[in-house]
Amino acid sequence: MHAVKPCSAILSAPGFSIGIRCNDDEITEITYLEPQAEIAPKTPLAKEAVRQLRAWLADPAFEFGLPLAPAGTHFQRKVWERISAIPAGQTMSYGEVAAAIRSGPRAVGNACGANPYPIVVPCHRVIAANQALGGFGKQGGGFLLDIKKWLLLHEHAGF
Repeated sequence: MHAVKPCSAILSAPGFSIGIRCNDDEITEITYLEPQAEIAPKTPLAKEAVRQLRAWLADPAFEFGLPLAPAGTHFQRKVWERISAIPAGQTMSYGEVAAAIRSGPRAVGNACGANPYPIVVPCHRVIAANQALGGFGKQGGGFLLDIKKWLLLHEHAGF
């Protein structure tokens, strides 16, 4: 078992906090946290990540330009690339994403659950075919699903 690396910065959002982990050159993880005190950025990149996330909180149409550490399998990266093309305020179903990349909806859902860069890679924009929220962060309900709903409302996606 390995220790979890501490966050390079934590910023507050409505009802939750956002943790940022990075090295000197790349973002290595963004996580949703229970509400907690902010931690000032420890590196220039963490400072830039906080700046961009705050810009997105102020304007959900903001487009990120953060260097993300390579992560995931070839398939997961393919899913994340497709999801990254969904504009703020719009959604796609797991099945629609799957059809676009010639895969299955369950595999797309699993790739969404493995996304280490939520918000920047907007897996919250992928919903169930019946327009229900679906899961989020490998959970079918609770705290993370509440965050997904807030993210979609923030982006004016009709939830």
